[in-house]
Amino acid sequence: MQNLLSANLLSKNLKIKIYRNIILPVVLCGCETLSLTLREERRLRIFENRALMRIFGPKRDEMTGELRKLHNKELNDLYSSPKIFRVIKSRRNRWAGHVARMRERRCVYRVLVGKPEGKRPLGGQRRRWEDNIKMALQEVGSGVWTGSSWLRIGTVCGYL
Repeated sequence: MQNLLSANLLSKNLKIKIYRNIILPVVLCGCETLSLTLREERRLRIFENRALMRIFGPKRDEMTGELRKLHNKELNDLYSSPKIFRVIKSRRNRWAGHVARMRERRCVYRVLVGKPEGKRPLGGQRRRWEDNIKMALQEVGSGVWTGSSWLRIGTVCGYL
């Protein structure tokens, strides 16, 4: 797909459609259940910026007339759709609301809410999926998140 996105024969609008309809669905497949580390988040941002740089190509500098790469801010101005990480967060929150409204006997609910037995491996604590949901609720608004369970918030007000 790299050659296709950087081809001069295709218009920018067609390249953006290819990116949105072919590449993004593959990258975002199953993103609702992922627990991303900071390193993975950074790598997703890098991937998105590289793809957009290929689509929009280099820019001619007004002063020197030389071609240069676009800066990230310029890419954000050119590409109006939400950034990849915002899409992941919104899909994760939507899935969390869906899980919160499930019954206790459903397998998905038991897996996400249950506490595994046994010891954890050595090293620092890993970020869990539930931790990501709690962080997203804190970012969204202070009026909704008061430290109570994300399950109760999702079932009571359908906020997630």
